[in-house]
Amino acid sequence: MENKKYTLITGASSGLGREFSIQCAGMGMNIIMIALPGSNTVSLADHLMLEFGIQISVFEFDMTDSILLVEKLNYINEHFEIDFLINNAGIGGTVAITESPLTAIDRILQVNIRSMVLITQILLPGLLRQEKGHILNISSMAAFTPIAYKTVYPASKAFISSFSLGLREELSPTNLSVSVVYPGPIMTNSGVSARIIGQGMKGRIGLLATSEIARIALRQCLAGKAVIIPGFWNKINHRIMGILPVETKLKIVSKAVKKEMAIK
Repeated sequence: MENKKYTLITGASSGLGREFSIQCAGMGMNIIMIALPGSNTVSLADHLMLEFGIQISVFEFDMTDSILLVEKLNYINEHFEIDFLINNAGIGGTVAITESPLTAIDRILQVNIRSMVLITQILLPGLLRQEKGHILNISSMAAFTPIAYKTVYPASKAFISSFSLGLREELSPTNLSVSVVYPGPIMTNSGVSARIIGQGMKGRIGLLATSEIARIALRQCLAGKAVIIPGFWNKINHRIMGILPVETKLKIVSKAVKKEMAIK
């Protein structure tokens, strides 16, 4: 019987989103890929459809355009049955708050928080109609502590964590399971990779390949696990950070970030 269900992935064309697309395709899932214009998403979709014999629909637009986002989501609701939502799109930045353009701050809030909540809320009725559904939200190890010079990013990831776990409890009587994953450092692009390498061994602790993070996140999400922390060292780091006072871990992590900024 032909599979008519779809998995929707935001930020689907690069980094962790690309890996989610590849691995979901390999699992036989039909996919809706949402990505920015000019991100070569159609080429990737064509390759995956040819290789795995699945169906993929591509939507390239800027999710910070809320009117367009709602319009696209309404169209998706009308034409597709979504049983798996992966809220992967996210952006960050390392800069003193006084030196950050307002547009950059607003973009982090729009993508990491507002768009994620809008997508989830609008797609929820369709997800709840499914015999079994899943939502996977991408937070970060940064969610576990405030960080100077990254003030907005970890706060946005803490929001994702709180939102996901609250939503999971709210939906616990239903057949829709919500999971949240907390990746450590990810080499998503050349700039991020250079900063991770520049930190030496300390920067590479907890570093996993994007393919491994995606594999762990998908497996545990589909098994219904609430909190997903990929990698042994990230689990250890989470335990240590849970013991340390907020002031202590704030100073430790912020000092490392300040040093990273001096290297750039």
